[in-house]
Amino acid sequence: MSDQRRPPVLITDIINQASSQLREAGIETPEHDAKLLLAEAAGVSRQTINAIEKGEYNPTINLCRAICKALGKTLDELFWEEP
Repeated sequence: MSDQRRPPVLITDIINQASSQLREAGIETPEHDAKLLLAEAAGVSRQTINAIEKGEYNPTINLCRAICKALGKTLDELFWEEP
């Protein structure tokens, strides 16, 4: 697998941060973790979010936009890699 397809670590960092915030607020449970909540907000499966995070799936621009909207981030913040 090419490193060019791998999204920056930022998406993982954001998911981890969201998990911490959801846990502190008592919202995250084993049945509703941050990845599942993100997947539901973006209209995809939890497995799709896992694959994107691992760099095993190259999301469409529409899915990237849905993820950004769900996280309140821009495309550049989540998916742009510095040269």
